[in-house]
Amino acid sequence: MSRISSCMAALKAQNRQALIPYVTAGFPYRDITPDLMHAMVGAGADIIELGVPFSDPSADGPVIQKAGDRALALGIGMTQVLDMVKTFRAKDASTPVVLMGYANPVERYDLKHGEDAFIRDASAAGVDGVLIVDYPPEECTEFASKLKANGLDLIFLLAPTSTEKRMKLVGELASGYVYYVSLKGVTGSGALDTDAVAQAVPRIKQFVNVPVGVGFGIRDAASAKAVAAVSDAVVIGSRLIQLIEDQPHEKVASAAAQFLRDIRSALDS
Repeated sequence: MSRISSCMAALKAQNRQALIPYVTAGFPYRDITPDLMHAMVGAGADIIELGVPFSDPSADGPVIQKAGDRALALGIGMTQVLDMVKTFRAKDASTPVVLMGYANPVERYDLKHGEDAFIRDASAAGVDGVLIVDYPPEECTEFASKLKANGLDLIFLLAPTSTEKRMKLVGELASGYVYYVSLKGVTGSGALDTDAVAQAVPRIKQFVNVPVGVGFGIRDAASAKAVAAVSDAVVIGSRLIQLIEDQPHEKVASAAAQFLRDIRSALDS
């Protein structure tokens, strides 16, 4: 059983939902990420989604696009992201880490370091799962198999527009959890419709046998609690990025931690 599956099973046994914060690697400072990750775990994060900076992120709104641009300007690429995970793992051997990003950085890494180098090196660094936005399930059966052989989960996005055929296919390949995009649009956009989420999650669970997390549009304790009532996990990113983007170096971790403590308290109340 993977670290993600073990974490989700333990939470389910406690009748609790996973809190999954997303941060962009290398943002807002090149060296901040491992300390920020530890602070988030200390504040109640169960799994961390670490964004791999990319110049053309099709699913991300302006907030995360800006964070990615800033990280790229600081020289953050896949090699640096994997090094950050290694540094985090030196002090935390249990919290699952998911890399979220796009095909280009993964394939470029393999071109530079050899076939399947990304999977090999991600596993060695202590990564637990990957979510590649532009790898549709129809085209990554082999990729999923190789990941699983190296102890990594492949996490897919599902959306309000996903068909039952797509849900079924995702259910055949996904492991760890499935990430339900709660609204039509990019990260940080639109108003969260919790009633629609409440209808969508049970429908998804007819086709997938892994936990369902919900993200996009969750900005505060109230919206997080509403989503947690009908899902297995709450993913929150854009609002967290906004909170830390202008903080001085020494206050980044504490600002993120305070925000997540409030979310965690709401989820557990």
